[in-house]
Amino acid sequence: MVTDTYASFLAGILINLLAAVIIARGIYYPRKRAQDYIFTFLAFSTVIYLVMGLFTSVELSIGVGFGLFALFSVLRYRTDTVPIREMTYLFVMVALPIMNSILYNSGDIEKLCLSDLVIIAVLFILEQKWGFRYEQKKLIKYEKIDLIRADEHDRLIEDLKERTGLDISQVEIVEIDFIRDCADIVITYEEGLPVIPKKSQVSDLRSMEKS
Repeated sequence: MVTDTYASFLAGILINLLAAVIIARGIYYPRKRAQDYIFTFLAFSTVIYLVMGLFTSVELSIGVGFGLFALFSVLRYRTDTVPIREMTYLFVMVALPIMNSILYNSGDIEKLCLSDLVIIAVLFILEQKWGFRYEQKKLIKYEKIDLIRADEHDRLIEDLKERTGLDISQVEIVEIDFIRDCADIVITYEEGLPVIPKKSQVSDLRSMEKS
């Protein structure tokens, strides 16, 4: 009887750990290989499941779960700033073992597996950016002060596209320094979509390589 109890407890740990590893290693890691975050994600998920597994009562487990969320929110404001993407993954890694522990202790294994698969699928789809187009902003210092003029806006964007290789859609002038002949500008570009060079630019590059 004791052996069955330990085997059941170990099976729950392995199910939760498998889901956490798939999220951390299969979805998060290919985008950003940050050792500290991977360590935090897997450690949080494992430890929280073990803590939740010590409480056999579902009502008590739910109460402890809310307590862990409250503790997590307090820690959030007392630590270094964490990017919103990593905060989202950390929130998932905190919620995942709580959900898995409650469902596993209640014997609803099918709902547990289905919930884990839905979470994994949603994170995977979001990371692949299927059906979404994301834009990023970047502050740069620009030295061609003659292109800052309002009537040279199109030439300014074309010059930035050629020099950065980014598909820039919008340029915002933040500050102009006429003494140093430069300006601080914010460019808006579509993430992961490089500019396709014109045929004339390709031929010029090939002639330069031959020479």
